This record gives sequence, C-alpha cells and structure tokens, in this order.
Amino acid sequence: MAKAVREHLIKMLAKGEFVSGQEMGNQLAISRSAISKHIKALIEMGLDIYSVTGKGYKLSQPINLLALDQIINAWPDNETVPEIEVHSLIDSTNSYLLRRLPNQVSQGQVCLAEFQSAGRGRRGRQWISPFGSQIYLSMYWQLSQGLSAAMGLSLVTALAVSEAIYVNTNIRVQLKWPNDIYLQGVKLAGILIDLEGQPLEPSHSVIGIGLNVNMPAQAAKQIDQKWTDIQSHSEQKIDRNSLCAQIIYQLVVKLERYQAEGLTTMIDEWNTQDCYLNKRVKLLTGERVTKGICRGVNNQGALLLEVDGQIKPIYGGEVSLRGDE
Repeated sequence: MAKAVREHLIKMLAKGEFVSGQEMGNQLAISRSAISKHIKALIEMGLDIYSVTGKGYKLSQPINLLALDQIINAWPDNETVPEIEVHSLIDSTNSYLLRRLPNQVSQGQVCLAEFQSAGRGRRGRQWISPFGSQIYLSMYWQLSQGLSAAMGLSLVTALAVSEAIYVNTNIRVQLKWPNDIYLQGVKLAGILIDLEGQPLEPSHSVIGIGLNVNMPAQAAKQIDQKWTDIQSHSEQKIDRNSLCAQIIYQLVVKLERYQAEGLTTMIDEWNTQDCYLNKRVKLLTGERVTKGICRGVNNQGALLLEVDGQIKPIYGGEVSLRGDE
C-alpha cells in the first residue's frame, strides 16, 4: 500500500508544480497527515520536496521519469526490443530478477528502477541510490555453456556501457578491471554480476549496472569514495530514457557477440580504454597487497599482472585494483 501511494505522489509532483495536500489526499483517499508522512519518506529517498502554506508541496525541479514508451521510442530501428520493466521503487533490480529465476524471466529481460532501497555493490557494499537521477539497470542473460562462460561478463558489460555512453553523449570513458567505469580518473559506474548454476550446465546470470547520471548534492554526502556523474561533463541535458535504451541495446549486441565468439575479438577494444594499462598498480586481496604492472586482460577476462618480470593471470574474486603511481 505505501509503495503504491508513494509512486502516485511522485507522478503528481514530477512536473515540478505545486500540488495541495488536500488534492493529494482526495485522489488517494487518505488523510493529509498520512500525506505528510509519505512526503517525508520521499524526502528521505532523496527527493527535494518543499512545502508552502496555502500552496502545497513542490519538487525543487521537475523530474523526467523513466518511461517504457520513451525507451522504446529511442530504440534503434528494426531491432527487437527485449522485455523491459520500469519500477519507481524497488529493493534491488538484481534481487528482483533473481527472485524470478528460473521460469519467470526471458533472455535479455531488463528491470529498471528510479530508486533502490537495498541497492548492492561488490563485496556486500551498499550502492547509494537517490531517486530519479541515476540509472539502476539489471538484465537477465542465460549462459548456455554454464558458469565457465561467466568469467568475461563484467568486461563485456563495461564495454557495452562505454559504447552506449559514447553514442548517446559523445563522452569517452575509461574501464577498470574487473567491473568499474571511470571518467577522467574518477568512478562513474559499477557493475555487479550475480550467478546461479553449474560450471558445465546452462546457467543464469543477472547483470547489474549502477550509473551516475546527475548526482544530487545531498546523496553525494553519503558516498565514501571519489565519484563523478555524466551530467557534470556534458553541456547537454542527459536524457535517461534515451541512454537506457542505448545501454540495453549495446548490452544485447555485446552479449550475443560474446556468446558466439568469446572475448578474443574484444581484447583490443578493452585495452584502448583500460585506465591502468602498462601502469603500476597494486592488487588488494583481503589484507594482502601485490604490486606490479597492469598488462591488460587475457581471453578469459583475467587481469594480466606483471610481477618481477613475470606475467600472472588474476581471475577475479574478492580483489580490488588500485593505481600505484
């Protein structure tokens, strides 16, 4: 009930015009005090709402909400559109698709949300998810060859997001193994892959993307690392619906290519965008720190780390890569 009420209030306020508490209460058949509580909850989610006596509630600026029809209108001509769901409020887009496994999802199915109450990053970290200003997107992809084919998924996803950003905004980003996207040396987006299945049997993957589009100042205070967003680097207003369409399209294209050819044909593409290629780095694995030189990635998606003149493949897991200049 609360979710439906808040979604309705968001739609009423989206244009950035005053809406009286009485009108809200009449439409939803609830009291003005209940409206006040729901407005407070929306503010806690990151919506900048203020009130003026005699006028009602108003967003500080209009919100261009994600809309399925606009995403489809921005889709490349003559290309098949996968199943796409757009939610206002959700716990986690990845978790939503995982709950639908194995029989309630289709290949390439997408879940988008304006807000995540329990957004997840790598290693159990919270992904800060302010309302209506970023992109929180998850896609289901069956791995017909089993979990052994999952090794390069995060790299393929990063390449797809990179291409989508360039096509949509003309902005070039950098990639950091295994699952981060950077812009001018600062984190712009993260990728989270959830897997279910067996190494050599058809298995399931849910690919999650959190992309900073236009970070609200209030939400930014909660982030404990350096970050940036796309809008800060563009003079043009970023259209999230158009950008979502391009990300989904590029994901499907790249994943189909990966399924047919593997990662081999994408290695050069990765190397041109690798922010640490041929630079000194340090690899953090728990309390252990290994220093070396990044030499790109191999055909399985492993990091090639040169240590004392020898190149060692690093196959992911609970690791973190940092610069060591």
